[in-house]
Amino acid sequence: MSEWRFLARILRQILRHRLDRLIPTESLPSRPGRFLLGLIQSVLPKPELPRGDSLRQAFVELGPVYIKLGQLLSTRKDLLPADIVDALAGLQDRVPPIENFSVRDFVSKHLGSPVQDLFSELDDEPLASASIAQVHAARLINGDEVVVKLVRPGIEPRITEDMLLLKKLAARITQWVPDAQRLQLLRVCEDHERVLLQELDMFNESRNQLQLRRNFADSDLLYVPKVYADYTRPQMFVMERVYGTPISHIDQLNAQGADLKVLAHKGVETFFTQVFEHNFFHADMHPGNILIDVRTPENPKYIALDCAIIGTLTEADQNYLAQNLLAFFHRDYRRVVDLHLQSGWVPADTDSEEFERVIRDVCEPIFAKPLADISFGEFVITLFQTAGRFNMEIQPQLVLLQKTLLYIEGVGRQLYPQLDLWETAQPFMEQWAARHMGPAAVINDWLNAGPEVWQQLSRLPQTLVNSEQELRRLKGHVHQQHQLISRIERGLVKQQRHRRFKQAAGIGLVGASLWMLWQPLSQGLAGGDITMLAGVVSALLGSALLVRA
Repeated sequence: MSEWRFLARILRQILRHRLDRLIPTESLPSRPGRFLLGLIQSVLPKPELPRGDSLRQAFVELGPVYIKLGQLLSTRKDLLPADIVDALAGLQDRVPPIENFSVRDFVSKHLGSPVQDLFSELDDEPLASASIAQVHAARLINGDEVVVKLVRPGIEPRITEDMLLLKKLAARITQWVPDAQRLQLLRVCEDHERVLLQELDMFNESRNQLQLRRNFADSDLLYVPKVYADYTRPQMFVMERVYGTPISHIDQLNAQGADLKVLAHKGVETFFTQVFEHNFFHADMHPGNILIDVRTPENPKYIALDCAIIGTLTEADQNYLAQNLLAFFHRDYRRVVDLHLQSGWVPADTDSEEFERVIRDVCEPIFAKPLADISFGEFVITLFQTAGRFNMEIQPQLVLLQKTLLYIEGVGRQLYPQLDLWETAQPFMEQWAARHMGPAAVINDWLNAGPEVWQQLSRLPQTLVNSEQELRRLKGHVHQQHQLISRIERGLVKQQRHRRFKQAAGIGLVGASLWMLWQPLSQGLAGGDITMLAGVVSALLGSALLVRA
């Protein structure tokens, strides 16, 4: 598919589903723009579906790359109208199932055995259907209730094609718009493609789920279903079937007596635990991937599904991120500036005083609000946008983190609109800093390094002797190099002297030749013969080139 066909495909979906309705005419700054949009809206046929359903249908038809975008938007009730958010929620687990598909044939093919030899039950109708895969309920021969998750056939080429065109578009934008270079659009697209392709690998998902299950084995924050590794293949994954209430069913959770405030704060704590304690965080926590265990209503527990997308940070990024958050909590804007400079997130020649002033001007009005009214995710994004004015490059390794934070906060505010994310986050980060950056952490690092340090100390005398010998050898080498450089310098001076002598001799010879040839040349010119003149000019040019060489 060419780039123009790609753009035409997007435009066709916009017009077909009347997505122009999503743009309020009065929001356009120019009068011609308002007139043109109004004209389009008056000429196009009246839509059959509400605008939210139309947008959801357009995302489904455009494919998995866009369905993922819709899933993210479905968590942002604080940013989008309720009718759009409610409609997009259907993208979380209600994507149309695979057409003309036999789950029994698929399972038999990938496991290499007849279904009846492995499963006593296997439902033909899917429990849920999403952009990348769909899930079927089943029961193993031993009686265990499980679900079979399978990748949609033929989906990889479509993702690859869409992402190739998006990468081309990103490259064009970067080429045409100089300010777009700092956004690293191409790298962001490449990372998004890598994440989408990871979702196609069921071995990768099973490994992630095993690790996440180990991380929360004894926790009351999160339950991760058991993996049946013997039944897992590259395009198929079998795990324990778990029961819970979908997190989006707020009315049902209320009817069950679940403490939604506790649940909302647990979500925040789970996020920070994954990012800063385990450095292994579930990066696709949209509502379709979360169930709630309400067997103990006063202390409900999350159940995590779909572990295909996992994020990690380098130790340096983790430390810088933690210190930035702590600095913001304490409104220490100077520290924020220093951290951005130290990490290389902004250029070293940035005007630190101006950077601090701008961050203060942006943040102080936000902090003037009640903390419960501040969107933490939007706050972080605003800070990155502010830093972007100082040529801060987008940090692709933080994109998954930002998306996850938006998911968590969006879900938390649906559960408990008064959620004060700072109330949970600040104490957690301060405890983390005390453990990882305080005096106890320094002492612990020394203790952990103790055996290696003592081993190195025992070698110190011999190391000093070796160093002294090496220093003497280096001094000898330096002396030899000085002598060699002196000889080279003397040779260069001698060559320059010879060159100047040769040039002077050449100029003298040319001058003598001209003096001797002057009388015959004058007579030849007087008689109209220019042959001698041409020969003299050629000789002079050749001599000049030789002298210059």
